[in-house]
Amino acid sequence: MSDSLPETADREEVMSRHRREKKELQCKIQSMKKMKVDKKKKKEIQEEIANLEQEIEQRHADELIRLNLSDPPEPPTNTPPSTTTTNGEEANEESSSPPVEKPDSRLSKAQRRRDKKAQDNREREEAIKQEAALLQKSSARVLENNRINGLLLKRGMLSQAVPADGDCLYTAINHQLVQRGIGSYSVPELRRMAADYIEANRDTLICYMSHPDTGDMLSEAEFDKYCHQIRATKTWGGEIEIKALSSSLKCPIEVIQAEGPATVHGDGDRGERKLVLTYHRHMYRLGEHYNSTKPIPVQSVAEGNED
Repeated sequence: MSDSLPETADREEVMSRHRREKKELQCKIQSMKKMKVDKKKKKEIQEEIANLEQEIEQRHADELIRLNLSDPPEPPTNTPPSTTTTNGEEANEESSSPPVEKPDSRLSKAQRRRDKKAQDNREREEAIKQEAALLQKSSARVLENNRINGLLLKRGMLSQAVPADGDCLYTAINHQLVQRGIGSYSVPELRRMAADYIEANRDTLICYMSHPDTGDMLSEAEFDKYCHQIRATKTWGGEIEIKALSSSLKCPIEVIQAEGPATVHGDGDRGERKLVLTYHRHMYRLGEHYNSTKPIPVQSVAEGNED
């Protein structure tokens, strides 16, 4: 809208236009408030609204000053100001038009403050919930690790971490094989070895294998799919694969866990070939995990005795 106004502009025409512009601005503000945006954009919109309100108030004031329009005389008590139409009929301009938007602006700002406070409260509550969940998870992980580390120390052993990438069981077993000088196998080789054994012992093992969703024993097609996933995907290994690798490698495999006794798969009497793993339920959010183990270095043991 142009800032230049004729010197003879009628005050009521200017005031009427001002009211119309304020109504239009309020409509625009309401539309802006209804926009679904993120927190950052919402703050930008609130700042834009405040600037628009300030801008129109300042522009209207400047127009009145340039036109040298003084305030109208005070109307009689309880008598609204009126103007005369072209037909000489009196029309109550003020009463027929919506009130000046300034009080609404104040209410709008108050509502924005309430909305912001409510949003802050919701975000704070969500952050508290997330922190509590993380703390609970961390506590379970810490307790589990402390328990497993205590069991290992009694054996003169330490935990050896392996990546949590779906191949943790196979990586941990290979670490044990190399450490004991038995041999070295790649993850694909160990996966293929496990799948071959399971397929060769289908009739024996299928009775112990169930569908993870239904709990029913695997069908022939599901069994074949299971073996394929062992070979060709990052599917995690469990007790079936440990049993298969223990038999194929002719190495007993012991699994230490925080709760319950350790389990041994294979011939436990062959101590010189026994592989020792640790099983973790709470180490990672994705699920179960296996780590390898290693002896405590002799130097560390000697230093501990000196203390």
